[in-house]
Amino acid sequence: MADSAETLVEDARTCYHCGEPVPEHAPWSLEIGECRYRLCCPGCEAVAHAIVDGGLASYYRFRTALPERPRQRHDIHAEQWSLFDDPGLQSRFVQGDDSSAHTTLAVDGITCAACAWLIEHRLNALEGVIGSAVDLTHHRLRLEWEPHRIALSRLLAELAAIGYPSRPFEPDEAQQRLQRESHRQMRRLIVAALGMMQALMFSLPFYLAGDAGLDADFDRLFHWLALALTTPVVLYAAQPFFQQAWRDLRARSLGMDVPVSLAIGSAYLASAWAVVSGQGEVYFDSVSMFTFFLLFGRHLEARARRRGGAAGNALAELLPVSATRLDDDGESRLLPASELRAGDRVLVKPGHVVPADGVIESGASSLDESTMTGETQPVARCVGDAVTGGSQNIESPLTLRITHAGRDTRVAGILDLTDRAFASRPRIALKSARLAHHFVLQVLLIAAVVALAWWFIAPDRAFWVTLSVLVVTCPCALALATPTALTAAHGRLHRRGALLTRADALEALDGIDRVIFDKTGTLTTGEMRLIDTRTLEDDDPRYLCAIAAALESHSEHPIARAFHPYRQPDVVADDVTRQAGAGLEGRIAGTRWRLGRPDFAASPAPAPPDDGHWLLLAENDRPRAWFALEDRLRDDADTTLATLRLAGIEVELLSGDAEPRVRALAEQLGIDDWQAAMSPEDKLARLRHHQARGERVAMVGDGVNDVPILAGADVAFAMNGTTDLARTRADVILLTPRLQRVADAIGIARATQRVIRQNLGWALFYNLLALPLAACGLVPPWLAAIGMSLSSLVVVGNALRLARPGSFRHLITPVSS
Repeated sequence: MADSAETLVEDARTCYHCGEPVPEHAPWSLEIGECRYRLCCPGCEAVAHAIVDGGLASYYRFRTALPERPRQRHDIHAEQWSLFDDPGLQSRFVQGDDSSAHTTLAVDGITCAACAWLIEHRLNALEGVIGSAVDLTHHRLRLEWEPHRIALSRLLAELAAIGYPSRPFEPDEAQQRLQRESHRQMRRLIVAALGMMQALMFSLPFYLAGDAGLDADFDRLFHWLALALTTPVVLYAAQPFFQQAWRDLRARSLGMDVPVSLAIGSAYLASAWAVVSGQGEVYFDSVSMFTFFLLFGRHLEARARRRGGAAGNALAELLPVSATRLDDDGESRLLPASELRAGDRVLVKPGHVVPADGVIESGASSLDESTMTGETQPVARCVGDAVTGGSQNIESPLTLRITHAGRDTRVAGILDLTDRAFASRPRIALKSARLAHHFVLQVLLIAAVVALAWWFIAPDRAFWVTLSVLVVTCPCALALATPTALTAAHGRLHRRGALLTRADALEALDGIDRVIFDKTGTLTTGEMRLIDTRTLEDDDPRYLCAIAAALESHSEHPIARAFHPYRQPDVVADDVTRQAGAGLEGRIAGTRWRLGRPDFAASPAPAPPDDGHWLLLAENDRPRAWFALEDRLRDDADTTLATLRLAGIEVELLSGDAEPRVRALAEQLGIDDWQAAMSPEDKLARLRHHQARGERVAMVGDGVNDVPILAGADVAFAMNGTTDLARTRADVILLTPRLQRVADAIGIARATQRVIRQNLGWALFYNLLALPLAACGLVPPWLAAIGMSLSSLVVVGNALRLARPGSFRHLITPVSS
């Protein structure tokens, strides 16, 4: 057992990580809090730091056995990661079972889309890996694998081997790491900017002197000064390009940093040789300018990704680090929020953030849920209402009973669904990535041909013309065209209250021809109220309401909430089964009861009292009571349908309710295509009918009975507050009760595809125009650097329009426009 973390063990003779003897004067150590612990080798040091940096320092307090020590000190790839195969440690950050497991890792060293391609390409080629996808916005990796075929340690070792060491994702640590990387990027940009300005200052006299030239002493002085100023630009500011190029070559792939590094490195070395030897051309200004513009373009790209993913970062940091738990005697105690469990009582003071999902036991207040739902107005909550972890209490203190904590909270579920969205790449993103990587090979081949041709035409110009070709055709704009637009669109959708759970959803939404709506809980609010009870025999209405409430307690349908106030603790239903679209059946005190549609509850089915929304309660096929329910139409239902029709999208209503109620709602909303009394099988058949005609169909639903059609639709929308089963089948989850978000999602998807096509068209047009000009020697290296940078900035700026509020104001436009 390891020493307590509260004891300083600077003079310990055994390794704090593995327990092996520590060599005398060993320099390796580990800091936890204010304590420093000695380690025996660099392998233990690497693993220990990975554990602590990943937010898992508590492992050392709770472990019951020491891990094996790496057999060789220089082996820091395979064996140092074996600790992460420990089941106890994996339980903190891995979900799944022996057949399939998934986790989210924080990855170091990511600089651009080429890094994402290399990581995914390398991991997906391993046997036992189901899928991997990099989230460029947050430098996270979503990894899914088969534990019985490949160990997690092997995957971590593979990442480290190609230059991307990874650790379990923890929001606080990841945010600090991203901030450090942002500061390093800014320092490199400043060094490149200063070097570029000074190099240009010393190069300007040569351009102004013309054919006469400068005095030999000034000529040599200015060249040496330019060399001194450009050297830190190349060795420090341009370091990420060389590192990424080396990773690409080690992985036997050609990323866009390969030609970039060739251009920077060869131009610098050739210019430096010209200064030392006194012969040849000097292009230090072009080297520093190329480096600066590349860094500036990537800086803008990173800012766009961070701004587009701000909602995801906010969610990851939404839950507070501490909470005030109330003991049984009412005493309060401050403790880490991670230690909360279901059933705990917590106090949330005004201005504080709710630490976990729960139900209000006492108090009433307004809560700000804008980060999760996109709704800017606070919502009122009182005793009995459910509240979501991450909401901010505004007015009065609340006492909550925790229902879900930690990984079970809604925030954690949303983050998991967000990661799932990045577990695959849209087809258009895959195509553009392949195009960019094939383009790199073609650029290198063309550069070689140009160099050979100019060697015979004008040997003194061959090198600099080839350099211009490498610079001007750098496929940065091509690589940025799709991921920047997708990131901006994801952020815009999240701020509007729509969460994508599948990467292809945006592309699929762009081509939707028809939207099918469910009725209860979709076009209506789903907040059912029991407004009338009519007994058919001389029975106590309260008892029959309790019978119905006992049956509905086993359901997640919106109807169940209408009976919740009538539950009695001594009336309990057993063996409850649900027939989707029909009703519930169960046993109470040994008697079989049914609640639902008349033809399901009793045979023969009696006629309802009138045209309202009636449920029949029957005992052993004998009708006992009618229950009248009332639902309210969503405020924005009519405007949502009008917006969809304006866009040329057909609208249809499929409901399991009786014909009179469905007809009345369809007439109220002006829906011509509607079907009533539809079972889930009937709905799915109707969906298949439309798809067989070549239509692409979206389905909007909220309940268990909608699961089959949600799974079969081209795009599935799940309403706010939907069942867990429906959520797993959805491609888009609405985080707000506003139905208008369906139209917003389709509009943003159309705008995104339009921007992607514009970006790809511009990138290809620029390269096809610039390449022959550079190959003919008409574009000097400094102009090539400016042209390449401007091309990338055009792509990034165009994509950023998707993230700006107010842009694409009329997101949905008729298909003919």
